[in-house]
Amino acid sequence: MAAQDVFTTAAAITVQQPIAQRLDDLSAWRSNLDASLAQFSRAMAEQELLDGPDATVLSALRERLASDKLVLAFVAEFSRGKSELINALFFADTGRRVLPATPGRTTMCPVELRFDQGVPPRLSLLPIETRSQGFSLGELRVRDAAWTHVTLDPKDPGALARSLTAVTRTQWVGVDHARTLGLWSDTQPEDNPPQREDGRVEVPAWRHALINYPHPLLQRGLVVVDTPGLNAIGAEPELTLGLLPTAHAIVFVLAADAGVTRSDLAIWKEHLNEASLERFVVLNKIDTLADPLATVAEVNAQVERQRELTARTLGVPVQRVFALSARDALAARVEGDIPALAASRLAPLEQALAGQLLPRQTELLLQSAQGVVQQLRQSAGRRLADRRRQHAEQLLELRGLRGKSGGKLRMLAQRIDIEMADFERCTTHLTALRTVQQRMLRTITSRLSSEALGVEVAAMQSAAGAKFLGLGAKAAFDSMFKRLRASLDHAEQQSAEMQQMLDGSFRQMNSEFGFSFALGAPPALASFRQDLALIEGSYGRYFTLGQAWRMSSPGFADQFRRLLLSKLRVVFENAASEIELWSKGASAQVDAQLRERRHGFTRRREALERVQAASGDLEQRITDLQRADEQVNVAQLRVEALAERAVIAANALAPAHQTIPGAGQVAA
Repeated sequence: MAAQDVFTTAAAITVQQPIAQRLDDLSAWRSNLDASLAQFSRAMAEQELLDGPDATVLSALRERLASDKLVLAFVAEFSRGKSELINALFFADTGRRVLPATPGRTTMCPVELRFDQGVPPRLSLLPIETRSQGFSLGELRVRDAAWTHVTLDPKDPGALARSLTAVTRTQWVGVDHARTLGLWSDTQPEDNPPQREDGRVEVPAWRHALINYPHPLLQRGLVVVDTPGLNAIGAEPELTLGLLPTAHAIVFVLAADAGVTRSDLAIWKEHLNEASLERFVVLNKIDTLADPLATVAEVNAQVERQRELTARTLGVPVQRVFALSARDALAARVEGDIPALAASRLAPLEQALAGQLLPRQTELLLQSAQGVVQQLRQSAGRRLADRRRQHAEQLLELRGLRGKSGGKLRMLAQRIDIEMADFERCTTHLTALRTVQQRMLRTITSRLSSEALGVEVAAMQSAAGAKFLGLGAKAAFDSMFKRLRASLDHAEQQSAEMQQMLDGSFRQMNSEFGFSFALGAPPALASFRQDLALIEGSYGRYFTLGQAWRMSSPGFADQFRRLLLSKLRVVFENAASEIELWSKGASAQVDAQLRERRHGFTRRREALERVQAASGDLEQRITDLQRADEQVNVAQLRVEALAERAVIAANALAPAHQTIPGAGQVAA
């Protein structure tokens, strides 16, 4: 078969992948919802209904829709076939093996495959020496100069594969240098790399690799993470502390002939044994179980026994354990051999991944979209209703002027002046109200600030000891999280008190001055408590005797502190932002209605002046007001229709939540 024919056939098979279809569904959903939100936003802006806080909320939602990614992480010990599985799933359309996956060419550092439109196709490599500099991976991601970049040519699969072999590169260093890098442990010698005769040891050349590649699935928003052994000395702490807990799905790869080994089980228990993680288990290399002295049925029975034993050992449903041959699947895709692809048993895994690639984050995005649309819809409804009420009052007043004398008109003008002066009295009350509101808001957010978190983490570190190895380390950690939960509880309680204060003031203002102020409930912080609990569980496991060697390794304790503070900052800053937006929303409607009321008084005064100057202006003003009221009614109907269209576009995600029947079953 010609090389071009192989590429075309393999590409055709790849296009039919259920993962690609699901990502297409997600991309279409995000695109349709964003288009509906754009129309809704334009209609709100045209009618001057989009104030600052509402515009901020809407802009943040649209940004999330545009940048939302799905992270799929592959985890295993060395030489389990992760890279080959990634090749079979995502790179068969190149017509060859792309990621290094041959014997003796093991991926030595974590590899992320993604696509960012603003970055050229390239391989970015972070030198291993950066581990001794004290910077976290998150900090170094934005420092382009810290990375070594290799340009990739997506049109040349051979050159692409040769370039990517850089992720297997190693270097020989002295033991002292390896210890400085956190790649040598005096307390865990069994995990150290072997020494050469000259005493030097082999270590990875790179700390992390980023592959920016315009693959169709990556362009659709998929991010694939290929990890080396997590239990090796010097395993990148940000993988286990930061990246894996936030992945949408994790594929744990085992060798079918060995099953769950001791090191495999250690990885599972220490890093993946959380119900919050969406986990899939792969028994790879079933081709090694082929036995010329056994029948096909006997081999299949052996595979099923391995699946059942693996499921029991790991405590997962057997439907989440997939036996397959990544090598055979890749070869079948490259050759365009559909029967061989079916025999590789890759399809059930693909079906299951496709059925679960709607992560919790996307579900939260759906809820957020619905909440934002409802918030804007209510805000617009209140403001349009207030405009119609003012129009009705003015029409009633102007119609009563028909046939009135000039003296009567002057009396009405004086009454408007008196009403304006009386109205301005409310500004003093509103100024005092705003002062109290801002003071309460500062009290709430002060305990959620980065400064407060820094003090808490520093206090924990001081109580636990510099390297978190003291007997009181776990107690200090638990005590800190108890205080952090209390901070969230305090913020929620204070928000409720602010709501009571504002609600009482709004009712009084509505009664005395005819406003239509309405106050929604403050944001619930339950989701942030859940995030805090996840962080506590992920980081708390390192305060055990079994993990003491990690904490004692150079730089790990410092990275632990940095990452913990970073994770906590995200949770608390987001909680504070939601409370601030809620508070600003309350203030924004006050400002908007004040402006509307002042404009209304000004228009009434000008109308009377025109009527006094020319009697014909009265009927014209009445006609203008009637037309303006009709336009407000049309605008209200349009805003409602566009809001409903956005809600329908958001709810269109629902069918994709359905899992594919039998996705976890292994073919007979």
